[in-house]
Amino acid sequence: MIEFKNVSKIYPPNYIGVKNVNLCIKEGEFVSVIGRSGSVKTTLIKLIIAEEEPTHGELTIGDWNISRIKKSEIPFLRRQIGVVFQDFKLLPKKTVFENVSFALDVCGLPRKRIAEVVSQVLRVVGLAGKEDRYPLQLSGGEQQRAVIARALAHSPKILVADEPTGNLDALNAQEIIDLLKKINSLGTTILLVTHNRDVVNALKRRVITLEQGMVVGDVEHGRYKI
Repeated sequence: MIEFKNVSKIYPPNYIGVKNVNLCIKEGEFVSVIGRSGSVKTTLIKLIIAEEEPTHGELTIGDWNISRIKKSEIPFLRRQIGVVFQDFKLLPKKTVFENVSFALDVCGLPRKRIAEVVSQVLRVVGLAGKEDRYPLQLSGGEQQRAVIARALAHSPKILVADEPTGNLDALNAQEIIDLLKKINSLGTTILLVTHNRDVVNALKRRVITLEQGMVVGDVEHGRYKI
C-alpha cells in the first residue's frame, strides 16, 4: 500500500526533511507515527500526498510511484488519500453538507449521487441530522467529525490524520479515535500522526518513531516511548 525505499528529502541549502527512510505499510493497517516536534512528520505527509517529491529513493502508494508521478495524475492519487488536519479547515460560510459535498461538486458528480454520498458519510461519523448546521454551530468534536466526513467523501483507501485530537478535550479525543478505529475496521488504512501519548498507548497498534529525519523505531504493538 505505502512503501518507502531509501527515501530522503533534502531542502536547500542542505536541510534534511527525512533521511534513508524504509517503511512498508500494508493495506488495512492502523499505524501511529510519533516523534518530537519538527518538520519530519510533516515532510512524511507531504511526500505521501505528492506535495513533495523524494530527493533520493523510491516511494510508492498503491500503483503510484511518487518519485515519477506526473502532475496530471496527482489529483487522482489524492482522491485515494483522505487527509484530516488538527485545525479543521472547514469553510465557515458553508453548511456541513456543503463542506462535505464541495470536493464532489468540483469533480462533477451528479447532485443526486452527491446527496447519497454525503448522507452516507455523515451517518458513518455520527453527524446525521446536522447537515444544515454551520461549523460555528458545532462543538470541536463535531467539527472534527465533519472534517473526517469530508475526507471520506471520495472513499479513500488511505486516511492520514495529522494531530486530529490536538484541539480536543480527552472525551472528544477518545470519540475521534474510536471513529478512526471504526473507519479502519471498514478496510481503510489509517496513518495517525500524533503527540498524544495516551492515545498511542491505548491503541496498542503499530508505532513508527521518527527522530532527526530517520525511523528509529517500528514496533508492531508499540507504545509512546519518546
